[in-house]
Amino acid sequence: MSSSATPTPDTSTFLAARDALLNARTDYQAAVRDFSWPALDDFNWARDYFDQIAADNDKPALHILEEDGTEAILSYADLSRRSNQVANFLVANGAKRGDRILVMLANEVPLWETMLAAIKLGTVLIPATTLLAGADLADRVTRGGVSMVITNDTGVASFADLDSSLIDGVMLVAVGSGGEGWTPYADSHDADVSFTAPEATTPSDPLLEYFTSGTTAKPKLVQHTQASYPVGHLSTMYWLGLQPGDVHWTISSPGWAKHAWSCFFAPFNAQACVFLYNYTRFDGPTVLNVLVDKGVNTLCAPPTVWRFLIQEDLGAYDVALRELISAGEPLNPEVIDQVRSMWNITIRDGYGQTETTAQIGNPPGAELKPGSMGRPMPGYEIVLLNADGEEADEGEICIKLGDDRPMALMNGYADDADKTAEVMRDGAYHTGDVASRDTDGYITYVGRADDVFKASGYRISPFELESVLIEHPAVAEAAVVPSPDALRGFVPKAYVIAAPGHEPTAETAADIFAFMREKVSGYKLVRRLEFADLPKTISGKIRRVELRGQEDARPAEGTRNDAEFLESR
Repeated sequence: MSSSATPTPDTSTFLAARDALLNARTDYQAAVRDFSWPALDDFNWARDYFDQIAADNDKPALHILEEDGTEAILSYADLSRRSNQVANFLVANGAKRGDRILVMLANEVPLWETMLAAIKLGTVLIPATTLLAGADLADRVTRGGVSMVITNDTGVASFADLDSSLIDGVMLVAVGSGGEGWTPYADSHDADVSFTAPEATTPSDPLLEYFTSGTTAKPKLVQHTQASYPVGHLSTMYWLGLQPGDVHWTISSPGWAKHAWSCFFAPFNAQACVFLYNYTRFDGPTVLNVLVDKGVNTLCAPPTVWRFLIQEDLGAYDVALRELISAGEPLNPEVIDQVRSMWNITIRDGYGQTETTAQIGNPPGAELKPGSMGRPMPGYEIVLLNADGEEADEGEICIKLGDDRPMALMNGYADDADKTAEVMRDGAYHTGDVASRDTDGYITYVGRADDVFKASGYRISPFELESVLIEHPAVAEAAVVPSPDALRGFVPKAYVIAAPGHEPTAETAADIFAFMREKVSGYKLVRRLEFADLPKTISGKIRRVELRGQEDARPAEGTRNDAEFLESR
């Protein structure tokens, strides 16, 4: 906190909760014991926390590096001032507390300025990827009740293809050239550098509405408040292991919740610097040199990136890394072992959803168990409930409500009261994910409740089999679903994308089958394998529901096409 800032009572309460986690970075028991969600009455995170730590603060808050070497570096003071200007610009263009603003921006400075401005003003942000177009974009505009759009040239082109009636009365703001009908975002630089919100905000006001990626149904609209994400991401800050002054890089695309998790709220809560490198094509040596040159000391990346990085001689790079984190999909043990052997740092895993912040994780300093997501984060009371709603060693991951309800849990689904009631039933929030818990409290992911199935009477976890499949060098991606079988009822079938350098042939399939026989028990062997593209949501999540439907419509015997192969045993 800058010495020139005078914290409000709520700010002091927030900082006390934050500092309890910062001080217990490597002491999980102390963090659980000492942390509680702060009670806040009149708290606006951007005004009462960010602006106060930003006062006269020239330490870097945001550092964006482009492929051509150009850089944008803004201090905390810079971001505070610019967000005030943007907030005044939004008001001048008709934005009011509660209005919905669709934000389609890449990793570019206006995204951070706009998010801070919206929090101060009390408008509701609907973040979206710049890849959004067509029916998906129209759905966001109409169901989101959007009154303003802020996007770049890529987004402007997508809006040009929409039915003009969908954006009648919508204020259009362009970061870039824009064109007819678009107001230049650059005009915000002419606005006043001080800002006072026309209306007061409350911690319970809506702030963010995220369209989930819709792996099984129409995307839901997850609503978070002025407290649930800004304050709720204290748990994410703790999981990531961030400290003041860190240079933190999360490789993530804007528009999805993980970006807000780790490229905005968590690092700013720690008073760290958000670092990003924008590349058009991943190149391992370039990324590693960037890590070295820019002094990145905490890195969060998806497993795909880790698999690319271990192809390089990691030990040849003098990195300053202290924390390594992976999230989003299973990371096979070989990758973790290779990184540890070269950098002497263990990649840590965690779990959360758009509806929450980091719920479960392996924080710094804690013992790690192979395959486990870790233990409940401070502030979360996690229970595993079986089909009868009873606590069990294996069951659906649920969060206790009532007095134990975490501040970080969503307000609900903005467009679906019935769905909200369904997931908030019987005194718990139901995640839809199944896990097991050992005697030490460590939780291991099993799979989506809808994806787990039985074969020959045995319960099968697609997640477990997919984790093994991707260890095979010929498998780039895999999805396991039940396939009808005349003898067993259902058998596990793997849809596989072949890795570069491997052909989708009978010989490759036989090698994968042999590999699986060595790795898993006989009752859960993959019995069918098909080389095929995988249907995905716009965020890249596999739509197993489509694959299950495809299998249900197929015969229960023999091969059904030239790309499908059967296990010989």
